Amino acid sequence: MADLGGLLRRGLRVFAENKLALVGVAIIVAAVLFSWVGPLLYHTNQTNAQEALLNSTQNAPPSGAHPLGTDENGFDILGRLMVGGQISLVVGFAAAAIASVVGALYGAVAGFFGGWIDAVMMRIVDAFLSIPVLFLAIVLAVIFRPSLPVFIFVIAFVSWLVPARLIRGETLSLRVREYVQAVRAMGGSRRRAILRHVIPNTIGTIIVNATFNVADAILLLAALGFIGLGVPAPQTDWGSMLSNGVNFALDGYWWEIFPAGLCIVLVVVAFNFIGDALRDALEVRLQHR
Repeated sequence: MADLGGLLRRGLRVFAENKLALVGVAIIVAAVLFSWVGPLLYHTNQTNAQEALLNSTQNAPPSGAHPLGTDENGFDILGRLMVGGQISLVVGFAAAAIASVVGALYGAVAGFFGGWIDAVMMRIVDAFLSIPVLFLAIVLAVIFRPSLPVFIFVIAFVSWLVPARLIRGETLSLRVREYVQAVRAMGGSRRRAILRHVIPNTIGTIIVNATFNVADAILLLAALGFIGLGVPAPQTDWGSMLSNGVNFALDGYWWEIFPAGLCIVLVVVAFNFIGDALRDALEVRLQHR
């Protein structure tokens, strides 16, 4: 326990020394507060398009009543950013969590068993990886009826492949370690060896990759929304807002483009900063001694 506490303190110290990571954490915290606490303080109508048109002007520029203006349906853009942030962040976190769990289990099983089982399982991964991610996501998004759970499933389905390859590579080296061999020699099952000894020793890789998966999931949802396959109206996400705003780019309605685009860029970059810092903190060879 003392060694574990020392490693944890060392990891936190390495993470805290990375100023960009601290900026990333601040951005993510601000995005979460903006998306969930913001609507409690700044009340807007984001569900009834008819009411929005009656009470506001279409494509109105920023003003005292609407700090970031309105869109083509009369919805307040600042309030819409909050609602869109909820969906973007929920999809990002949920899809990354599912993809990380599925990919870790799949890769650990493939690497631990080896032989023809590993060959078959990894050829399946290779087959899916050969298909462009966005194309595969578009096909799945078209097949299934658009909804929040469907987008989580679709993005998780195309995101578990890379974690599977990473964990499989680590498992190939972990399965020959003495403590894993000792479990087998003492009569322990393969299931116990994988769940209790292999996967826990790959947790650093899983956590770091999950952080990048969140950023990738948010970008992929934004891409789907940008091409018109986002969440159905009146719900929205940042990608759908960006897509709607581009339609009015030549009219000079910058307030319908830049806020959503800035939110996407800031959150994605923040998760990448955090992922880089976590990699340094969890990688013993890069930690200060």
